[in-house]
Amino acid sequence: MRVRFLCSRVLVTILPTAAVLLLWATPARAHADVEGTTPASGAVVQNAPDAVVLTFSEAVRAVPDKIRVTGPDGQRADLGRPAATDRQLRIPLRSGGGKGTYLVSYRVVSADDHPITGGFTYSLIEPSATPPTASDADAPPTPPSIAFGVAVARYVGYGGLVLLAGPMLVLCTLWPRRLPVGGRTGPATLARAGVWASALAAVAELALQFPYTLGADRSMLSAESLRAVIGSPFGVAHLVRLGVVVGAALVLRRIIAGRVGRPGIAVVVTLAVLGITGLATWPVAGHPIAGPIPALTVVADVAHLGAMAVWLGGLTVVLVSLSRRASPRELAVILPVWSDWAMLAVTVLVLAGVAQALVQVGTLDGLTGTAYGRLVLAKAGLLAVVLGVAQCSRMLVAGFTDRPDADPADAQDRTDTPRIARLQRTVLAEVAITAVVLAATAALVQTTPARTAQAGPPSRDAFNVTVTTNLFQLGIDIAPARTGVNTVHLYATDAGGRPIPVAEWSGTAALPDRGIEPIAVPLLALTSDHASGQLTFPVAGDWQLRFTVRIDETNRATATTTIQVR
Repeated sequence: MRVRFLCSRVLVTILPTAAVLLLWATPARAHADVEGTTPASGAVVQNAPDAVVLTFSEAVRAVPDKIRVTGPDGQRADLGRPAATDRQLRIPLRSGGGKGTYLVSYRVVSADDHPITGGFTYSLIEPSATPPTASDADAPPTPPSIAFGVAVARYVGYGGLVLLAGPMLVLCTLWPRRLPVGGRTGPATLARAGVWASALAAVAELALQFPYTLGADRSMLSAESLRAVIGSPFGVAHLVRLGVVVGAALVLRRIIAGRVGRPGIAVVVTLAVLGITGLATWPVAGHPIAGPIPALTVVADVAHLGAMAVWLGGLTVVLVSLSRRASPRELAVILPVWSDWAMLAVTVLVLAGVAQALVQVGTLDGLTGTAYGRLVLAKAGLLAVVLGVAQCSRMLVAGFTDRPDADPADAQDRTDTPRIARLQRTVLAEVAITAVVLAATAALVQTTPARTAQAGPPSRDAFNVTVTTNLFQLGIDIAPARTGVNTVHLYATDAGGRPIPVAEWSGTAALPDRGIEPIAVPLLALTSDHASGQLTFPVAGDWQLRFTVRIDETNRATATTTIQVR
């Protein structure tokens, strides 16, 4: 009963905060930027190009049938299959294209396995009077529910790793010989939960990767698209992880069944190889592999996850099993050893985390001025609290060494019950707060690294404003707010800042002081709540902008603002 009470308190503490952190990180934003295009965005060329080339800040993979070029006549102008080579995406074009405006829309997957959608226009000879528009199939949005599901699956996977690492470590090194391994609250139960959680999370992440990268477009489900996901680094990493989980389950089953006895060197080495291999599947399918120093960030992430799993997993076994079933004399022997190991794990955890932060954040502005940096700060703050609680646990553990008189076989000797109860409370606090740190880690996976967020698009000058209407709030970003070609981004949200699905976007720009009548702004829906387009300001002045957003068949509103163009 007490164990169920402790577990319920852990869940009550963890779940609300974990949900907040996971929601903070969804939907995921693109983790790579377009550094340049040929032809240039908004350019007017005199000779028809044979291909459109996009250069990204990271290596990308093309999403099948989600990359196209629409000509002035509304027909597809691309030919054959686009080719993604390292950081470049090349889209071959048909010959003999007519004059007018061409719309390029794309969906690719970045090196850290996040989808990137976008679009731009260029014109041959002269711009079209009515530029082509994109259909929903060109750049389908990733539903927030899918992005949230990815974060939840990642969190469950971390939990499975913890529940596997803790029992494996304790069973191989610290579990008292007189105690049975199994039992309703024993390490066997935790290990089985870890196996199932790890396996189900890996399968869920694989299943969600298809709608995550293709925008939940079921019509695109095909053998080719499935092969693209399974054959990607993400898919291979998760298949390897499933194999590791199966291997660990077989080894643990033999230990739990007593067919191995105290594990020998061969079993320990096998578990170590499986553990390192399984840990490596996380960084090779995430931010670390796409970092500027992948060798450092991958190794640091493996060390970070391993130390976290050992620490939190061992604490969980201590909380729900050892502190209740071992005698005070056994605890006097086991807990000091575990305390030293925990301190080593914490040291590795901190050093590896600092190394990753230095690479992924880089600057003080990145730490304080980006969502990724603020999550790192929140994670560091929580870790500092955990370390304070852990120090209290170490002080309580030291007290057990003062009990030389207890019978090591007497599990009923509870003269140290008050101290054990205090230890259970401090360990419970460590487990609860560290589990919230895991939620922050899962949220970081869904958040653009600070180095990428700060790099942003090549142009840094911009006009930013949020206009409120009776139906929505419209965020308007225009860069570089100078004469010539400008990039427009529109974001539709409700009063609370939550994205609103938009059925249709339209806009105009006018300069009445110079006699310039409204000019149509071609807009491309990148996601359900985000549109982008190109706008050319021929002269400087105070331009009047009007953007009409249709939410459904009966609800639409217009947001107006004025931009000073230099």
